[in-house]
Amino acid sequence: MAKITLIGSGSLVFTRNLCNDILLTPALEGATIALMDIDSDRLEQSRLVVDAMAKQMGSNVHIEAHTDRQAAIRGADYVITTFQQGGLDAYALDIEIPARYGLGQCVGDTLGPGGVFRALRTIPVMQGICGDMDTLAPDALLLNYVNPMAAVCWAIDRLAGRPHVGLCHSVQGTSAMLASWIDVPIEEVTYRCAGINHQAFYLEFRHGDENLYPRIREATERPDIYGQEPVRIDLLRHFGYFVTESSGHASEYLPYFRKSEKQIDETLVPKFTDPVNHWLDFGRTGGYLKHCREREARFNAEFDEIRAEKPREKRGDEYGAYILEAMESGSPTVINGNVPNRGLITNLPEGSCVEVPCLVDSNGIQPTTVGSLPPQLAALNRTNINVQELIVEASATGSTDAVHHAVALDPLTAAVCTLDGIHEMVEEMLAAQKQWLPQFTG
Repeated sequence: MAKITLIGSGSLVFTRNLCNDILLTPALEGATIALMDIDSDRLEQSRLVVDAMAKQMGSNVHIEAHTDRQAAIRGADYVITTFQQGGLDAYALDIEIPARYGLGQCVGDTLGPGGVFRALRTIPVMQGICGDMDTLAPDALLLNYVNPMAAVCWAIDRLAGRPHVGLCHSVQGTSAMLASWIDVPIEEVTYRCAGINHQAFYLEFRHGDENLYPRIREATERPDIYGQEPVRIDLLRHFGYFVTESSGHASEYLPYFRKSEKQIDETLVPKFTDPVNHWLDFGRTGGYLKHCREREARFNAEFDEIRAEKPREKRGDEYGAYILEAMESGSPTVINGNVPNRGLITNLPEGSCVEVPCLVDSNGIQPTTVGSLPPQLAALNRTNINVQELIVEASATGSTDAVHHAVALDPLTAAVCTLDGIHEMVEEMLAAQKQWLPQFTG
């Protein structure tokens, strides 16, 4: 039976949801779920929750809990990563230091100074995990949920060369949202979506033979719809296609929307007032950090609530369990996965990490060739890929110059800061986060 290892399983809500999906998958009956986290208290809470679900569902899945990473990985068939290196202490530095230089990030986990430094903290840990897998689970597949997805997966490919796939829920979630705007059942929609993580585009969105884009454009003229997704709708109007990531996130990857706190407050945040929008207050600078701190403060209360919840009776839309099912049973499925660009998108750099449709069966992850993106979309992607490439270069070489270059080339940072200011900011962040950046010491 399969052994499935979760690294960072103290992320209680995500661990519960993913394990709920695993427990609902007949092909995984009898599997071992090895939970691993460096926080023994949160690890025990996760173990209690998953064990309670398994008992309620009558599952014979075996559950282990480890603070020792190597023990958790030994003999694994699948390793799923969900950790956050440095926790909220490091994350706060990602947001608060750039804010003093006039750079307002609402999430800061994918691009910008926050995304750069999150990647630099994460990549050495991921290298260690890959090394453990080489020794203790050489045939295992790595499923990565850790952001910044593209930079981390690119580093896995370049520095470790292990089989892997990066997974996100933005493609599934956005497709369901678009279908709801035009009253078409999502089960009847077919789409083709490609690009890079958090900046992939729906190249096609169809109901049978009908192109649904005219109906989507018509829906976006409604004030209630525009109020939910102002950034993404502006991108649709100016670049012709709908992007996968939410307006709060999407505003960080471009030079247009966050030039000043005044612009954020007057033109972006007031439109996040519709209760339908999941990112209600996250458009504000530090919005997601505030949410994380509030969530941590009520963690124990949340644990009691989460433990009391009944397991879901249907799987969610996260890809993880569907991949495991397809590989264990041979029954194929299709996902949008983050994989190395080996001729998959021909007008994006070879070797970069791209998000494309992938067939999954007992042969593993099999990416499909997309060809060329519309040139304006490839151009937008390349502005982000420039930063990702230098992140990987910095991690591979230990070059702090590459860190400076990565941040200086970030689209939002360049729109807000001077080169001298960027240099000073990066030096401050390197000093503040030194404990998590072993590749730059010695």
